[in-house]
Amino acid sequence: MEQKVFGFIGLGLIGGSLARGIRQNYDNCRIMAYTRTQKTSEEALRDGVIDMICSSPSDPLFRACDMIFLCAPVINNIEALASLKMVLSPDCILTDVGSVKTGIHEAVTAHGLEKQFIGGHPMTGSEKSGFAYSSSHLFENSYYILTPTKQVSEEKVAFYRDLVLSMKALPLVLDYKEHDFITAAVSHLPHVIAAALVNTVHHLDTPDQHMKLIAAGGFRDITRIASSSPEMWEQICVDNRENIDQVMEEFISLMQEARAHMLDRDGGHIHRMFEESRDYRDSFSFSSRGPIKKVHRIYCDILDESGAIATIATILAVSGISIKNIGIIHNREFEDGVLSIVFYEEEAAANAAKILRAHRYNVTEAGLK
Repeated sequence: MEQKVFGFIGLGLIGGSLARGIRQNYDNCRIMAYTRTQKTSEEALRDGVIDMICSSPSDPLFRACDMIFLCAPVINNIEALASLKMVLSPDCILTDVGSVKTGIHEAVTAHGLEKQFIGGHPMTGSEKSGFAYSSSHLFENSYYILTPTKQVSEEKVAFYRDLVLSMKALPLVLDYKEHDFITAAVSHLPHVIAAALVNTVHHLDTPDQHMKLIAAGGFRDITRIASSSPEMWEQICVDNRENIDQVMEEFISLMQEARAHMLDRDGGHIHRMFEESRDYRDSFSFSSRGPIKKVHRIYCDILDESGAIATIATILAVSGISIKNIGIIHNREFEDGVLSIVFYEEEAAANAAKILRAHRYNVTEAGLK
């Protein structure tokens, strides 16, 4: 296979994971990167993820690239276009990984780079950020949206699609305006809601912080994404404000409607609201990880005795099952067990439940759907 050269502007969670995935799937390739923090580039070079460190977005080394990924915050990606334009080869594919596409597409048009640009948005992530948390497996079974310009060639789109498939992700081609409306509803608004829920508890909590103490179970799970990067979500909310405002208006309307029927003691309406949401959510496909990742968790009753947790951990380790997180749950609302065990994959969670039941543990497979 002809050697391909890939370039990166930024090596955070997504950029670092892409570089690792490319390194794993393209044996005969070279990878170079520029990062705002020199330490990140040096770490990537030391780990063998990249081959060369670039000094700036206008570094002449980028001339050799067949494909360049813009993986910095949205504003920085747009600012980098002017510098990259000076060194970009005519055949190079230029892409980004931003959660909002309109701004970058408009900037690409302004710079006359439409024949080379294909917007990209891997619909995956983590509550953690930075190169240290990057993984070549981050994109497996997740949607990876491509938003090509009308002027870019089908050949370039096909190359990008094959690259996405090589990382076991699911490529989906969309118009960039449609993309921004969809992500406003399924990704951006949920993050705003999660932050608002956490702040609600923060503002209403008692001086002894009893709300914080017992906040577990459902509250913990639906607000997990509130731990995401404030810098990134500030930019997303500002850049996609019109679409978020449109879907937020619908959400607020539904909340006001629920509030009114609740105060009127209209149990029938409240029942239908939960029934409709349950039926629609149950129709979702859970075969892929979206922007809000599914948690593979089981709950297990244990005796309050020394070594109880260690015994379970040993049983699973002997069976070759890796545990991502384990801990005691002190609030049993919506939970039948006191030990929460989180796994990396759904199959591992299901196998763990089966094995522990064989050892006569009472296990609830909450979180497997």
